[in-house]
Amino acid sequence: MSYLDAILRARQTDVAEEKRNQDFARLRRAALSRSDRRDFLFALGRERPAIIAEVKRASPAAGPIAPECDAATIAMQYERGGAAAISVLTESRNFQGSFADLSRARAAVSLPVLCKDFVVDEFQLWKACAHGADAVLLIAAALDDRQLHSLVALAQSLLMEPLVECHTAAEAVRALEAGARALGINNRDLSTFQVDATTACRVRAAIAADVTTVAESGYRNAAQILEAVAAGLDAILIGEALMQAANREEVLRTLLGGIRGSSESLRYHNA
Repeated sequence: MSYLDAILRARQTDVAEEKRNQDFARLRRAALSRSDRRDFLFALGRERPAIIAEVKRASPAAGPIAPECDAATIAMQYERGGAAAISVLTESRNFQGSFADLSRARAAVSLPVLCKDFVVDEFQLWKACAHGADAVLLIAAALDDRQLHSLVALAQSLLMEPLVECHTAAEAVRALEAGARALGINNRDLSTFQVDATTACRVRAAIAADVTTVAESGYRNAAQILEAVAAGLDAILIGEALMQAANREEVLRTLLGGIRGSSESLRYHNA
């Protein structure tokens, strides 16, 4: 069984339990009554590259990262450091995340917030919306075509941007056919959890230029990010490197300063 299969199986069990213990009518009312949406796509397009900074307590690959962290405090550090959006892990078994983290992070900042989960049921989208998500991650490899189309449509109807994660060009095609406007291209193979830093650049080359693309996994320095930008990627999602930093705000601000200065130099040189 692959890592992804194991996580999905556990997530199905946990979501079934959540559904039994949740007043769905109340959850639905909370989701439908929201009037505070923040535009995730607009935030990613304001300045290139955009950084999506992630609140991540742990992962199967890295183990515990910052298990006792406060999601609100970290989100504020990221906003002061220049992040365009915040990502929050809500899967509990492997990443120690929660929807409480999502709510706390969003309440603390003015940035759009991405709910990053292993979605196996539409219930999770209603729950993400009720807890303040402006965007939600859907993993192409975890969903068949019918599920992917249905979940993309539901997310959009709830005014959340579905960021559809892919690892191959074929998965990117499936995501676009399902109606996705933003693709997350993951350098990490979720079957093996191995990272190939060339994946995002390679898959980006197979996607139309007007599609918003987010590179995920393995980014730790400006050189890596500039390579992704040169390949046409619009945004970079960074989790572990920021979570492990002693001063997250300063590391992010310094990283962005170096990236944008180099990007301007490259544009001037190529003009």
